[in-house]
Amino acid sequence: MKPETQHDQLARKARAIAGKPFGPGSNTDKQGTVMTGAQAVIASLEAEGVDTVFGYPGGQAIKIYDALYDSRKIRHVLARHEQGATHMADGYARATGKVGVVLVTSGPGATNTVTGIATAYMDSIPLVVISGQVTRGVIGTDSFQESDIVGITMPVVKHSFLLQSTDDLTKTFREAFYIASTGRPGPVLIDIPSDLAGSDMVFNYPDGVNLPSYRPTYKGNAKQVKQACSLIRDSKRPLLYVGGGIVSSHACAELKELAESMRIPVVCTLLGKGAFPSSSPLNLGPVGMHGSKYANMAITKCDLLICVGARFSDRVTGKLSEFAPHANVIHIDIDPAEIGKVRESQVPIVGDAQIVLADINEQLAKMQIDPVGSPWFEQCDEWRERWPFSHDDPNDSPGQIIPEVVLDQLSQKLDPDTSIVTTEVGQHQMWAHQRIRREHARTFLSSGGLGTMGFGFPAAIGAQIGCPDAQVVCVAGDGSFQMNSQEMATAAINNVPVKVALMDNRALGMVHQWQKLFYHERYSSTILDPNPDFVKLADAYGWQAERIESPEEVSPALDRMLSSKGPYLLDICISADQNVYPMVAPGAAINDIIDAIDLTIGGVRPTEDDAAHSTSAHKKAGNER
Repeated sequence: MKPETQHDQLARKARAIAGKPFGPGSNTDKQGTVMTGAQAVIASLEAEGVDTVFGYPGGQAIKIYDALYDSRKIRHVLARHEQGATHMADGYARATGKVGVVLVTSGPGATNTVTGIATAYMDSIPLVVISGQVTRGVIGTDSFQESDIVGITMPVVKHSFLLQSTDDLTKTFREAFYIASTGRPGPVLIDIPSDLAGSDMVFNYPDGVNLPSYRPTYKGNAKQVKQACSLIRDSKRPLLYVGGGIVSSHACAELKELAESMRIPVVCTLLGKGAFPSSSPLNLGPVGMHGSKYANMAITKCDLLICVGARFSDRVTGKLSEFAPHANVIHIDIDPAEIGKVRESQVPIVGDAQIVLADINEQLAKMQIDPVGSPWFEQCDEWRERWPFSHDDPNDSPGQIIPEVVLDQLSQKLDPDTSIVTTEVGQHQMWAHQRIRREHARTFLSSGGLGTMGFGFPAAIGAQIGCPDAQVVCVAGDGSFQMNSQEMATAAINNVPVKVALMDNRALGMVHQWQKLFYHERYSSTILDPNPDFVKLADAYGWQAERIESPEEVSPALDRMLSSKGPYLLDICISADQNVYPMVAPGAAINDIIDAIDLTIGGVRPTEDDAAHSTSAHKKAGNER
């Protein structure tokens, strides 16, 4: 047998990350069998080890659905909307590390997936989306339920295929799953004309792929690794800034080894939450617009910023010219397009985070470099004690439920080893990011880059299906939840015991907050009151539910929610005047923070004038979700 090359070894590692075998023997026992194209689609999914498909049938996908009916290996989850199905597949992928799979029909069925595809693309989540298409003979004639889904999704997919022949079917599926799950992960679209789905073919599933133009770099440049180690050696105030790339690469152990061996503090992006244990004293937690002041101060004062699997999002950097102004930058990312795109780096390293961090750890050990001195760690600790996360004093808001207190209690009640938290998008998302402690990767799932309202609830269903033994809780807002509330039917019918903690302020909270702080309390189109009766809605779908309105109800209600056997909605009534703090105003530097309470002098909530004074850029901010 021919020995493995370095490329083979790295490809094997990439396949392992994707949760699939590599090399001969990974296909099914149907090789050489005559079948229809639709049957070959299902056999190809089985060959890739797919166990769950999320979708919604229709005329141009009916042949594929008919073939799926006979599969004994694949579970189909019928969503109530194609966007919901795509978010479910996304949540499944984030929670399991596998490729999420979506199956829909042509036209509106395909276009309904676009928001879900864009969400996965922005957050580098591996999906394969299979869409039925009209027959080849009428493509381009505006036939019934025709849409150019390949053209429509071109900006938000990693790659796409419009199948033209059954001869290419199995090769296309092999390549699609390989592309989706290797390198920087992302969504791949396969558009299948319905006449091909009905055509006969001989099924032969390839063992591997041959894509000369697609060769992700996994191994970091050895010279650059040594340069990075030299910068770490010479640094007095290094900081690790980590994102979702740590999770995608399964690099948590290597990150932990680097942080602990060199005693380097860590800040995490929204997608990086859980990549480094919250319980570690080195973890400074969230950074950026709604991060802690102590984490933002660490960024501002560090002399070396080690960015791994993150992309310098504007929600992290704030005013870019004042972001880490004293720091050299080491940027490690598998996507070369990200390096230097936003912030210049002194040592750019293209490669897989797990492999590069392992090489850095090995090189640091060889160089026998001492850990970072105590003054830097002590300074970060002093900042953490001085500017902790804070919330309204319950005595100042008698009878009101304080959302931060709710999420503190939820965090305490959840077992970090056996629970997964998803979020919708808005104020509740930031409260959850700040308050819910996570010890492991893939246990905090949230839409980061696109900020998709309507993501968190269906993603929780997908995560629960992918991890049936986990306790899955979706922290939602009343605005976001109503975007895909129809998926309550999916959870009920499929016996998915997902929980929803609904922070119900009868407003589009984050936009409402911006209007309060920056737009003189002109609440244009952000008031949702009156909302539907969510308890009655839940009952209509066969869920258990209750509403709470006072602080003393919170703890026992959370206990009832978490101990329930089936899906459960807890409607938590909070005030629309509750805001997420601390906050960096749009266009401001991340150390220019609204309402970071200083325990050395005390603190109060900011006035509207204080908030407006902190930035002159707010008028350009536009609408925010």
